[in-house]
Amino acid sequence: MLSFCDFCPLILPDNIGAMVTFGRSVLVFLYFIGLFGANAQSIIKQSEELGQVRWYRDYDKALAIAKKEQKDVLILFQEVPGCATCRNYGQNVLSNPLMVEGIENLFVPLAIFNNKGGKDKVILDKYNEPSWNNPVVRIVNYKGKDVVKRISSDYSAKTLHKRMLEALASYGTKVPDYFKLLGQELGANGKTQEQYFKMYCFWTGEKQLGKLDGVLNTESGFMNGEVVKVTYNPSVLDKKDLESYAKSNSFRPVDPTGNYRPANSDIHYYLRHTDYRYVPLTTLQQTKINSAIGSGKTGDEYLSPKQKKWFVAIIKGRVKKHKNLLNVTFKDAWSYMQKQSQITLRSN
Repeated sequence: MLSFCDFCPLILPDNIGAMVTFGRSVLVFLYFIGLFGANAQSIIKQSEELGQVRWYRDYDKALAIAKKEQKDVLILFQEVPGCATCRNYGQNVLSNPLMVEGIENLFVPLAIFNNKGGKDKVILDKYNEPSWNNPVVRIVNYKGKDVVKRISSDYSAKTLHKRMLEALASYGTKVPDYFKLLGQELGANGKTQEQYFKMYCFWTGEKQLGKLDGVLNTESGFMNGEVVKVTYNPSVLDKKDLESYAKSNSFRPVDPTGNYRPANSDIHYYLRHTDYRYVPLTTLQQTKINSAIGSGKTGDEYLSPKQKKWFVAIIKGRVKKHKNLLNVTFKDAWSYMQKQSQITLRSN
């Protein structure tokens, strides 16, 4: 099992009183290790500039693990504590739950502080990175050589995701579906369009339309009959292709007349009637899983490793079915599930 020191800098206290407090903190930490295993690091508060990723802090150890596991090392050169840009990068890009899972499971995450001395400074000089700088990301192989273009002066999750995909491709690593879906959501970047289709059954409409690449969400509703509102990325799915596919399924495009209303109890109907509703899911994950279930398949392929663990724990009764999370924002649902799963484990 990995130790806390492997992931985060350990700052020793300067006086006896602080040492007592520090010792108690270590005992608390060990207690939670016993309860939650390797995931316990996630409950340890770390600098906001680092987000929610559990980072290694030893360069040589990270390279050794990368070689053993045949992964690349994702190095974050970060100012800790840092400026607003550094904090925002940690709070947003490095705290997206699916991005965190991608970094931790597909790479070996390593944090190098650009405003510290010692080993941090040695690695900073090795890569000729400037001190006291905004976030920089490099993805290197187990020999420490760059495998993709260095990320600098770009603090978007979209670019980080793109570089990660490029690195995975260089290894021939299969990209998990949950990480592909994250890329689709990041790629839309708010530039989406909507189209409405009328059909005999909006459950069928959501099932069929949700299969299409470029469709980001489907929503059952009423507008002089049953309709499905489709939100899609026009840079991936052309409107004509969407309408042609809909027509082949006997769905008729209609213009919104102002009297549209969502059928809240029927949105993602197939998903809504399974235990997936207790798992925190992005809107796109909900759409794809609903379509899969409606087509007689499972939605497991669209789940991240942590989501899969939660789902298995739920169906086996290890984590209680607390509430339907489909109508809760993904960030809040994720936080809720983390807390509830810990409470359940502590009570057992």
